[in-house]
Amino acid sequence: MGLNDTPSANRIHIGFFGRRNAGKSSVVNAVTQQEMSLVSDIKGTTTDPVYKSMELLPLGPVMIIDTPGFDDEGALGELRVKRTKQVLNKTDVAVLVVDTSVGKTETDLELIKLFEEKNINYIVAYNKSDLVENLPAINNDNELYISAKEKTGIHELKEKIASLSVTGQTNLRIVGDLIKPLDFVVLVTPIDSAAPKGRLILPQQQTIRDILDSGATAIVVKEFELADTLKNLGKKPVLVITDSQAFEKVARDTPKDIPMTSFSILMARYKGFLETAVKGVYTIEKLEDGDTILISEGCTHHRQCDDIGSVKIPRWINNYTKKQINFEFSSGMGFPEDLSKYKLIIHCGGCMLNEREVKYRVKCALEQNIPITNYGILIAYLKGILKRSLEIFPHLAIN
Repeated sequence: MGLNDTPSANRIHIGFFGRRNAGKSSVVNAVTQQEMSLVSDIKGTTTDPVYKSMELLPLGPVMIIDTPGFDDEGALGELRVKRTKQVLNKTDVAVLVVDTSVGKTETDLELIKLFEEKNINYIVAYNKSDLVENLPAINNDNELYISAKEKTGIHELKEKIASLSVTGQTNLRIVGDLIKPLDFVVLVTPIDSAAPKGRLILPQQQTIRDILDSGATAIVVKEFELADTLKNLGKKPVLVITDSQAFEKVARDTPKDIPMTSFSILMARYKGFLETAVKGVYTIEKLEDGDTILISEGCTHHRQCDDIGSVKIPRWINNYTKKQINFEFSSGMGFPEDLSKYKLIIHCGGCMLNEREVKYRVKCALEQNIPITNYGILIAYLKGILKRSLEIFPHLAIN
């Protein structure tokens, strides 16, 4: 997998924020050395967040996000500001672009307050410094003068972004810390009808890469080939990892002395909310007629006739609880701010969301006292195999 193929969820997200006409888009173009964003003297040229996956030295794979002016006006302006706030939920490093000739305004101070509330590392870049003769001294390490037009200070800005990005990185692994070199790991990957033809879905790709990076051997099979594969391997695998939709069959076909889990459970751990998701799943036992569940996906795709999120999970829950449950759905960036109407939130594995975005959604749920779990943990629980699926994590208390 080359740098250009790095999943967006694994890229450092760098957001550029500021007032209209502060020159955000010009700064983005100078930093990326591309005409990524439309530039104009007219206020409010950027109307929606603009995303660009690229390699930015000295960082490597990043996601650059140019946002609309935070001081936008009117009903449409309010929508743009709302979308800008949504960008903050996934931003690892924020660059606040300030017009040097104007200085920090109330809008800029409001943005800084948001950065600090969300624990986002940020830089204040005073743009258009070429238009000011006597520049005041800067005493803060996270502030600097730049000129997008003259390209001055751009290299220093990139160096500051890189230094702040490193402090926010984690060394989480999907499965690499659970296996050793030369181990065999069997991956059960039903060919998902929602995946593009000729490709595996993202969690499967990422897990295979992590296994290979660990010096172990990844053996990939479809669910109907698992039993014969295990018989013919000649060496017992240390772990079987399955797509959640094949959980039941894989549990039957995998001998009890071989540990087994799912991609979705591993992704919950990778994104930092496995324990919360395990606690949340027991809410299934407390559901009553008329309760509402939110089923949320981090990606958007064409829904199939037997879609996992919108069809299968509601059906399985209704069959298990024997209750009349209401279901609501969200996808992509559309995660509700007010969660009070929901008894439970069931989230996908979150492979398309970066760690910060997943943690934001979990934090929203916990602050509003709404239990949250994910697809794989829920399916394992409903099928009676959750305890077995979590045996590789002995620190978890499983009922």
